Formats: sequence, structure tokens, C-alpha cells
Amino acid sequence: MYADGDVPGLLRQMGTADLEQTANMMRRLYPGWEIEESEGSKLSGGVYPPEGTAYAASWPGLEFIGDQRVMIDVPSELPEHLVAASAGRRLVLHAMHSVVDWLAFAVWEDGRLVRSVSLSPDCGIIENIGEPLPFELPYWSGDRPADVIPWPDEDEEPYPLPFHPLELGEDALRALCGFVLEGHLEPDDIDADNIHLHGFRVRDPHGPDPAEQQAAPQRAMEAISPPRFFTISPDGSHIERDDP
Repeated sequence: MYADGDVPGLLRQMGTADLEQTANMMRRLYPGWEIEESEGSKLSGGVYPPEGTAYAASWPGLEFIGDQRVMIDVPSELPEHLVAASAGRRLVLHAMHSVVDWLAFAVWEDGRLVRSVSLSPDCGIIENIGEPLPFELPYWSGDRPADVIPWPDEDEEPYPLPFHPLELGEDALRALCGFVLEGHLEPDDIDADNIHLHGFRVRDPHGPDPAEQQAAPQRAMEAISPPRFFTISPDGSHIERDDP
């Protein structure tokens, strides 16, 4: 999100974003890319769009983009032109992936990175730049330890991080953007179901062809030999049969 001030305060004031203004923002932030309008989404479901799709909204003083391409492991390496677009404003990046318990968030003020965090149990702390923000302090001080229930029949091992990234991620989302995706809603939380985002199909003309990418798995499946089925004879040898 790009904001001229406090993101939660601004987001609470916003109605439906103008489509033309949002499309102009997309062309400015994706220079030279192919951009085509597509079906939109609510904010609650638009933070992790399908590959090749971006959800966006441009309001006076506040701009939002949801795109897998900016959900990077090392936030400080966000493309320079995206950071430059935040001159005179606040830029907030937030990304989570529940399958691997990964979290990344970062804040720039007038183009200067002031805080960046990225971590997961598999990779540990990937990036930790700047002083912790107030909402982080209970996690780093050990007051919010991870409460992880092991899978059945697995030995319980200590969680490799002092807290659960997704729990910090929800608090970061609330503090930085004013809403949450999971967990208990607080009275001041913005209802993300009430905010509409415009949808766009976005393609780098110099990148791989989407149709080719989609066809590749099918070709790989077709290249695999059909399954073969066997039974075991009384002498222990294998006899191939035609039916499954």
C-alpha cells in the first residue's frame, strides 16, 4: 500500500475506487506491461491473487496492489521503481503464506526503508532490518511463544522460532493496514469484505508466455508412460495384467 499518511485511518474513509484511476496507477507501476481488466475481488480475498492477476484500488491519498510478484522473501529487494513511487509517502508491504508459516512485512517512509522482517520455521530469520515496531515487541521479548500442536504420531519438537510468524503477521496487518484476515475481529478493525478491489490480468511482455506455462504440466503428464499393473504368482514372479 502507498499512503499519504496513516493507512488504517485512510482506509476507513474510502468508498469504491475509481476504475480509470486504478488502471492508470497500474500502467504507471507496471510500465510497458500488458494490462487487461478482469474480475475484481473483495479485499478479504484479494490479498493473494491467482498467478498473473493483480487486484488493485487507487483512492485519493491511498493506493493498494495485491500481486504475488511483490510477495518476495527479501522485502528490501523490492524493485527500485516501486520504492521510488513512494516518494513523499508511506509504503507498506505485507505477505504471508500459511502452508510454510512464512511472513514478510516492510515499511518505507519517503522511499527510505525503516523496517523489514521476513522469517519462516524452515528458513529462520531471512531479513531483520530496523528497530521493531511497537506491535512486534511482545513477540521478540518472548511474551507470545508459538503454541504449535504436533501431527499425530509425531514427536513434539520445539518450534524453531520464538513465536509463530502468522500470529505476528495478523498483528502486523492490523497495525499497519487496519484489518485482519483470520482470528477475532476487534471493534476498530476494518471489515475487509466491504472493500472492493478491481482486477487486472498483468503480463510482462518479455517474460514467459502464460499459455506455454499452463501447457507445460499437461505435456509432462502426457510424456509419462501409462501405469502397468502386476500380480504375484505362487512362485513369487510378477505377471503383468491389462486391467487395474
